[in-house]
Amino acid sequence: MRQKPWAIYHEHPDWFRPLFAELERRARPFVRLDPRRHSYDPAEKESPYALVFNRMSPSAYLRGGVQGIFFTVAYLTHLERLGVPVVNGRRAFEIEISKARQLTLLQALGLPYPRTRVINHPSQAVAATEGLRFPVVVKANVGGSGAGIVKFADREALRAAVEASQLDFGVDHTALVQEYIPARAGHITRVETLGGRFLYAINVFTTGESFNLCPADICQRADGVELVRTACPVDAPKTGLKVASYTPPPEVIAACERIMQTAGIDVGGIEYMIDDRDGQEVFYDINALSNFVADAVNVVGFDPFVRLVDYLERRAADGNATPR
Repeated sequence: MRQKPWAIYHEHPDWFRPLFAELERRARPFVRLDPRRHSYDPAEKESPYALVFNRMSPSAYLRGGVQGIFFTVAYLTHLERLGVPVVNGRRAFEIEISKARQLTLLQALGLPYPRTRVINHPSQAVAATEGLRFPVVVKANVGGSGAGIVKFADREALRAAVEASQLDFGVDHTALVQEYIPARAGHITRVETLGGRFLYAINVFTTGESFNLCPADICQRADGVELVRTACPVDAPKTGLKVASYTPPPEVIAACERIMQTAGIDVGGIEYMIDDRDGQEVFYDINALSNFVADAVNVVGFDPFVRLVDYLERRAADGNATPR
């Protein structure tokens, strides 16, 4: 009987080229599914796929893919009903598409995060800053790649934006009003996990004015070494971001693993920083869409896509929709 292929469910044209290359190197049959143009039959009894790897991005709405975001929740529910092994399934994706739910998870785990208010109408924005320190940022609840984040230096600037109808709450009309955290040493730390376990971490150096920290778009190490050009988008150096390998303290690694295991995220990244005002570690972003750093061998010393496909093979062989 013909072997069922894996399905890679994604919409971004560049981020997953190394994954496809590793699958092709192993002669692993797979198909690409586009969440922007997709359909399924709720009555089907069996899926044509041996495994589905969900790579849908919440920032897809910036690339003409808004219709895929909430559709994906229903599709993943359907696949899990059929018992298909789904990597980064419905529970993980629901965390991915809600920054508010991410903060609820951090609160439940007793982990520090920026002080925040969640609102659903611009008229609530100024009042929501009561008790917060300025500057603040307003974030769309469904974001990704820094989308929908605006920084305000004071209450008057925020009030002016409200009166001018300049706030964009995104596709679910929900937003976070959150204290802006000044990052100590000019960097944030991104911890990547696989199967709920620590994989590697990097420091991403930024001016603090850019909120797009996608590691797949960075093409220079902190020591000035240029990364392999084919590993990242052509315009990546224009971001001004640089990366360096880093090993977080054991307690931070343990906290990141708790977050991912609780969220049901099989492959993901967590971003945190040290608040320069008080030295407190602050977790602020949970990513079920993990874009490994460009040219990882040159940055962290190994190819994470090899380990990723090893993990996918284990999940497919296990034949269970529930992550181990």
